[in-house]
Amino acid sequence: MHRPPRPETLSRRRHPALWVVIAALITLACGYSATALAAKPPAASAAQRDCSPAETGKDPSGAKPSASKDKAGKKAKKRKCLATKTPAPSSYADHPAARAAAYSMAQSNALSRSWVRATLAQAHMLPDVVRAVTPAQDPGVRNWQVYRDRMVDPVRIEAGVQFWSRNAKTLERAERETGVPASVIVGILGVETIYGKRMGKYRVLDALATLAFDFPASHPKAPARAAYFLQELESFLVWCQATGRDPLAVRGSYAGAMGMAQFMPSSWQKYAVDFDADGRIDLFDNSKDAIGSIANYLAAFGWKAGMPTHYPVQLDATRLDLPALLEKDIVPSMSPAQMAERGVILPTQAMQHAGPLALIELVNGNDATPSYVAGTDNFYVVTRYNWSSFYALSVIELGLAVQAQMLAGAASN
Repeated sequence: MHRPPRPETLSRRRHPALWVVIAALITLACGYSATALAAKPPAASAAQRDCSPAETGKDPSGAKPSASKDKAGKKAKKRKCLATKTPAPSSYADHPAARAAAYSMAQSNALSRSWVRATLAQAHMLPDVVRAVTPAQDPGVRNWQVYRDRMVDPVRIEAGVQFWSRNAKTLERAERETGVPASVIVGILGVETIYGKRMGKYRVLDALATLAFDFPASHPKAPARAAYFLQELESFLVWCQATGRDPLAVRGSYAGAMGMAQFMPSSWQKYAVDFDADGRIDLFDNSKDAIGSIANYLAAFGWKAGMPTHYPVQLDATRLDLPALLEKDIVPSMSPAQMAERGVILPTQAMQHAGPLALIELVNGNDATPSYVAGTDNFYVVTRYNWSSFYALSVIELGLAVQAQMLAGAASN
């Protein structure tokens, strides 16, 4: 522990109380009170990391300081710590809503109340997470082409080819058993985490507690969203107890999604499967379980084997009734004939489609004409994974791009 040089004019024996006060002030100045140390978050900010060498007495490179530089170094490190200290994120140890939730969660799920309270007490409010879900004052207009270029890019396509090659048999089995195409599974894994490369940096406990107890009130659906994340926090604690996972060690997205497939805790409990039958479900490091779980999820939401996800369309400006066509948004609600009556020109295959369709509008910013496709029930099922038409179509197109690259590679060999 870093301490300043001993004062020449004071005696510890003569002034014990004064020395206690001085020691406390020094500790607080560097942001390392006993409480802060006990509840230190897993990842320190850059400013907090600057104080580490002064605390540990070690150079960041691991080299020991020389005797001639030690005294001056301590002074410099002390000044740096004082100048750059960042307050530790507030914990939920004494948060009234968190304490009440701990009691309810423990009682509803036969969990140890002391364990739930102690776990939630170690959760921290994450300002980054609050900012991520706070509505922008000027959100602007989204752009499908920009979004698509970001998701269906060469990096994801090449990574998808490698993933598909390594897991071809598992993908074939998942498609055979559920009817969900391998391309859709590969597309979801690519968009979500680039096949496990980006599974999230946040402690899931912190993210879910922040969204449950500090969801921004400016959000138009704040009460409902906060209630949802409180349920996910409860599911997360139940899942940790059932699987033996350390709730302080699990990391995921800012919304609390986990693993290669980015399942929320409740989805992990309901839809994740042990696809390789090794006795445990692992969506973090086991590609087989991730593939099987995504297929199982989509099948549970009504995937229809053999049905296309969407059809290309053209619009007849002389008969076009966009308000009627877009009334139900992405929910399939019109027959092909009804869409045609409202000015949509469908290809022959789409006119023969046996189920309802929805006109999917994909805006391209303020200046360009929107893009449109006719979505089927299967397109809607993909949006149950993420409620966005941009997301669904990018997943579909990434999977098809990977598949085309695989076929091109096979043809050239």
